[in-house]
Amino acid sequence: MRVPAPLRHRPFRVLLAGRTINALGNAFAPIALAFAVLDISGSATDLGFVVGARTVVNVAFLLFGGVLADRLPKNLLMVGSSLAAAATQGVVAALVLTHSATIPLLIGLAAINGMVGALALPASASILPQTVPEGIRQQANALSRLFLNGAAIFGAPAAGIVVAAVGPGWGIAVDAVSFAISAVCFAALGMPAPATGKAENATRPHIFADLRTGWSEFRSRTWLWVVVAGFGVFNMAWAGGLFVLGPVVADDTFGRRAWGFVLAAQTAGMIIGGLVAMRLRLRRLLFFGVACCLPLSLPVFLLGAYPQPWALMIGAFLGGLTLEQFGVAWETSMQEHVPSDKLARVYSYDMVGSFVAIPVGEMTVGPIAQLAGREATLIGAGLLMVAAVVFMLSRRDVRTLAHKLPEPAAEPMKESIA
Repeated sequence: MRVPAPLRHRPFRVLLAGRTINALGNAFAPIALAFAVLDISGSATDLGFVVGARTVVNVAFLLFGGVLADRLPKNLLMVGSSLAAAATQGVVAALVLTHSATIPLLIGLAAINGMVGALALPASASILPQTVPEGIRQQANALSRLFLNGAAIFGAPAAGIVVAAVGPGWGIAVDAVSFAISAVCFAALGMPAPATGKAENATRPHIFADLRTGWSEFRSRTWLWVVVAGFGVFNMAWAGGLFVLGPVVADDTFGRRAWGFVLAAQTAGMIIGGLVAMRLRLRRLLFFGVACCLPLSLPVFLLGAYPQPWALMIGAFLGGLTLEQFGVAWETSMQEHVPSDKLARVYSYDMVGSFVAIPVGEMTVGPIAQLAGREATLIGAGLLMVAAVVFMLSRRDVRTLAHKLPEPAAEPMKESIA
């Protein structure tokens, strides 16, 4: 059996191991934390404050994480963040296991965890191009997403078993241990520091100047800011429709168990989509990826117009499959067209623009559904997703951005494995 080309490179294997272990542990965190909070107060509002604290602080620090990742060795930043996250999750686990946890304490620790996560997220996203040759980055991105989705599939049910058997504190402890193990993996990467000369180091601009430079790189590429702006709207409608109103519809119609199968079908589609994306050879890769976002609106439309489990499972599977085509196309396009010394900062602007509207959608979709009706709100959310995709595709830069196809013989048969 032929080993995929990216796996022949030791740095990529180590990065993949660290990310996968981290993702496996992170699959435990939301389930365990949710039940830990409910055990303390039984309040969904308290749970919202704990989860929201992490999200708000995470978004607030993403831009600074991008600057740090372009200034410092990315793997060392990831090591520090993983160790800090292991410490915060370890404290949460200890508090829950000793029945000492309070909602204010959990909110504060969640905010710290969101901050340390934000400081490393751009580094984690932008380090992959340094681990493989340019000609196999698309395969590497697809393989990375495949492993992360696989970890999520196995991690979520495992978390449910652990939490049900021994309690949420031990589930959070698993997350803390995963962060510690991933820190060891990231330390083994051994990536060089950013290439800067002595004169540049002596006159290194302050952090806000670096932020301005990153912003200039971001806004100078029309295809980039158009897609990020479009996905800000897209994610707002998707998160509100699928992840807030979806469970409500499930409770009122076909039940929670079937809803779990719907979400599982979406993740299965993402696994298959990753395998497909590894083999794509398209000159207009970004155009194809953005166009593939249209099927993601299917589950939202179906929730409003035809909430039947079999239809939702098919729609969710197709949505997951096509989502991976966009994900791989987007990662590859950014790595190919943004200078490597500014890539982390551009990633941070991408993340902020794409994520900032998600809590807006989650918080407003309920009141809107009360006023306009649930079915109308879901169909409206689906139409908003379609409109966002049409907006992105309407720009010539998105349709015509060229992807550099690898030469047939570009992948060497003997790679550095040591």
